Amino acid sequence: MKVCIYGAGAIGGFIGTRLALAGDSRVSVVARGDSLAAIRGRGLRLQQQGQWLVAPVTASDDPSELGPQDLVVVAVKAP
Repeated sequence: MKVCIYGAGAIGGFIGTRLALAGDSRVSVVARGDSLAAIRGRGLRLQQQGQWLVAPVTASDDPSELGPQDLVVVAVKAP
């Protein structure tokens, strides 16, 4: 399943990391600025119980580069 996380902050990053590490999904992320650079360089990272979980994902600031998705998770701030 192709899953796109739109907004990779605390919630989107958590969901994306866990889905990518579960191994059943190809996870991509739409992010911008420093977050995009960090995700491209290090993948999604989640600290849980003192351990760092790292999930390599495809990241872009242009959703059209990621192609059709089976599921899109919108995880952006309300404003």
